[in-house]
Order: sequence, then C-alpha cells, then structure tokens
Amino acid sequence: MFRGLKPLLLAGTAVALAGCSAPSDPQVTFYSHGQAVEVAPAQYCDALGEKCTPPPADPIGELRVPGRAPLQISVPSDVAEAPWQIAFIYRTTSGEEVGGKTEVFTGGDRHAYTLQLPGDGVQFEHVEVQRFSALLSPGTEGGVDFVIGGSWIIDVNP
Repeated sequence: MFRGLKPLLLAGTAVALAGCSAPSDPQVTFYSHGQAVEVAPAQYCDALGEKCTPPPADPIGELRVPGRAPLQISVPSDVAEAPWQIAFIYRTTSGEEVGGKTEVFTGGDRHAYTLQLPGDGVQFEHVEVQRFSALLSPGTEGGVDFVIGGSWIIDVNP
C-alpha cells in the first residue's frame, strides 16, 4: 500500500535539500581588452569577520591588460552593499613600483568601476578589490581602520 510513497518521499527530500544548499561566495569580474576573468574571493568573511570561508586553492586570478588599456571591475550586490575600494600596483617606465587606492565606495549603488592608468608607458601589475567589514582595528597612523572582510585579486600580464 505504501510502495508508491517511497519514491515520492525521496524525491521531495532531494528537492528540499537542493533548496537548502549554501550560496556560493560572490565573484568579482575583471575585464580589459576583450578578455574577462571571474575571480573567487581570496578572503571572504561575514560582516563581523566571524564566519570566513576557506580560500580557493589558487586565490589569485590572471588577466592580460595591455599598456594604457583601462581595467573594468564589476562587483555583485554582496560587495557593493558594504564599503569597498580598489587597491592597485603599477610599474612606471623607469621600473618604479607605485601603489594606489580608489576612494571608498558606499551606499550600495556602485557596482562597477573603470581603473585608468595615470600616464603613458605605465603597466598594471596587481589589482585587488577590498570589501570592508564592520570591525575596526587600530590605525597605523593613529585613529581606526576598517578590517578587510573580503578580497578579490588579479595579477596583470602585459
């Protein structure tokens, strides 16, 4: 009498379990010169920095960005809803390594940014999207800094 129910119960359980699967960590897309790469977070924690997922085996993406080409970065809502910024390193024509950061984006309405190089002959080397958590730490020059709760990284090939 109950033989027909067992396959239905198993199918219902499979559907229920599929609906309970954990969401994947947000991916950030880097795009330049007709090529794109989606990068998993090298570090990703909840807003309080307590629940962190382990980093992938290879946490740094790679992308070819020819000299003077802009780099477009697209972030999902999970990143855009928290304060975030882009840190980068580029090499000048004299070989000097220079680091910089964009402004901090807040408010959840900015999901993309185009990073431009500051002059002829310079080349991106490393770019990192940083999503801040709600935690504060003592600043290196006094005051306080927000702790980075998520980061997505690429190394750039010319």
